Amino acid sequence: MSQRLFLLVFLVSCLHLSFGQGDLAPKYSNEFLNIGIGANALGKSNAVIAGVNDVTAGYWNPAGLTGVNDYFQIGAMHSEFFAGISKFDYVGLAKPLNNGGVGGFSFIRFAVDDIPNTTQLIDANGNIDYDKITTFSAGDYAFLFSYAQKLKMEGLSVGGNFKVIYRHVGNFARAYGFGIDGGATYTKGDHWRFGLMLKDITSTFNAWTYSLDSATTQTFLATGNEIPQNGLELTLPKIILGAQFKTPIKNDFYFSTEINADFNTDGRRNVLIRTSPVSIDPHIGIEFGYSTYAAIRMGIGNLQWIKNSDLTESLTLQPNIGLGVGFKNVAIDYAFTDIGDASVALYSHVFSIKLGLKNPPKKIQNE
Repeated sequence: MSQRLFLLVFLVSCLHLSFGQGDLAPKYSNEFLNIGIGANALGKSNAVIAGVNDVTAGYWNPAGLTGVNDYFQIGAMHSEFFAGISKFDYVGLAKPLNNGGVGGFSFIRFAVDDIPNTTQLIDANGNIDYDKITTFSAGDYAFLFSYAQKLKMEGLSVGGNFKVIYRHVGNFARAYGFGIDGGATYTKGDHWRFGLMLKDITSTFNAWTYSLDSATTQTFLATGNEIPQNGLELTLPKIILGAQFKTPIKNDFYFSTEINADFNTDGRRNVLIRTSPVSIDPHIGIEFGYSTYAAIRMGIGNLQWIKNSDLTESLTLQPNIGLGVGFKNVAIDYAFTDIGDASVALYSHVFSIKLGLKNPPKKIQNE
């Protein structure tokens, strides 16, 4: 039954590639869900679809949750971008279940706070009143409910996400959305692991509603701004393929490398392979480590073509680095990474933590 369901989900996602995108499916819809979570992954340029096997798999590839062996696993991350203007927060939970599956929950928030609202700065008589300046926040929220299960075929796991999205711009606009992700991982031998992630496999929609008072509407009209209308915004499917190779070096030292390729279906993007309707964006990461105690990570991603002053084009890329340390059931990771234009290099320091809780001790009953 699980195999049939997984095949059906894959076919549905493929059908979306055949339909036109229309005005409801702009590029970069719900883009905050493509930033990535966990400094472990960010240090490797997000090349983790195949190898992820902890609580962060609820975001990257839910099938990887089958690698969670702790009684309960918790992950968290906080980062700030653009000199602290925008803030990104993540909290994840994962727990093996009695039926052999693993359940997970992920919460993501990306927001800019304390934005000045100057729509009422000038009154009807043209007078400036600074007391009329207020502030508001623009925030994007995602709630991911995950489940993963190992199948009878040795080495094969599948998983899925049901996600609820809430976005708002102050009290002016808000949107609610729903979507489904599906994923699979397959382990081959002692060294190879393959991953497949189908994001927004049925397309994810955001239903936007706007609440503008008459004064704000008049300000928009007077300044030549368009009055927004209620409507739907679709996020088209994305297919991500990954392959990881991991091998021991000596004693407890190891080396691993993974390459991922993102197949975007929302039209021509400025990535390495630019075609329509599918653009392909590859990224690669490597890791040297010692058991679970320490790791050094590097990655290359965000390959983009830029136009030079002489109208020729050059290919740019974004390097990332990271470190990880672990002791017993605690792992702390650091990444030096960027979410902006690779040519600008607005790098940020990102920290994340993972905590694995063991089985609680059994109560000693009094005789």
